[in-house]
Amino acid sequence: MSRFHNVAAGGLVASLLVAVGAGIGLAAPKPQAGHAAQPPAVVKKIGIGREATAEEIAGWNISVRPDGQGLPPGKGTVKEGEPLYVERCAACHGEFGESAGRWPILSGGAGTLASHDPVKSIGSYWPYASTVIDYIRRAMPFGAAQTLTNDELYAITAYVLYLNDVIKDENFELSDRNFATIKLPNQPNFIDDDRETTEKAFWRKDPCMKNCAAGEPKIIGRARTIDVTPEAGKGPKVE
Repeated sequence: MSRFHNVAAGGLVASLLVAVGAGIGLAAPKPQAGHAAQPPAVVKKIGIGREATAEEIAGWNISVRPDGQGLPPGKGTVKEGEPLYVERCAACHGEFGESAGRWPILSGGAGTLASHDPVKSIGSYWPYASTVIDYIRRAMPFGAAQTLTNDELYAITAYVLYLNDVIKDENFELSDRNFATIKLPNQPNFIDDDRETTEKAFWRKDPCMKNCAAGEPKIIGRARTIDVTPEAGKGPKVE
């Protein structure tokens, strides 16, 4: 399996839904060798909706991939992004990406992933810068999604990367031409999902559901936030 599977599914789904509503039929599969041809399926029109226009599909098909495919044309510097970030992003994410209240943290946490309390920010955890610009373009600012111009998008993304020390020069201009050169620190630590081969020896046709391990069960971890780990003799009394 690929470690990145960011398919531009939104446009396809939107187009398919509208197309089906309009009663557009799908072509019947071609018969395989050695099989008799099947009569063509009868197209049943639902009588609602219409075919999606190219403009409508384009409005959904805005995914950005790690290799840069899907990037909109534009440019913006870190310095240009700072006032935009303060005006439109800091109320939730903090002036330096440290988070305000319970909103997501954007920066910090370097070296904490192996600790008891890892901080998963853009700089400490995320694998691809494309995820940053894709999400900002698609869903930010909160409550006013997709209101940023392309140049504002690049400027804010550049400033967020600057907060994470990924970009170190405040005069650096981020654009669709150089975006693919941006690498996040934790990218090498993301690996392919190889469970189909490495864990195949553990697969069972009929999984064990009772008395599967010898000995008494032991608590090896805690739900530390709300302390719901059960312990003998400490549970509530039931009358």
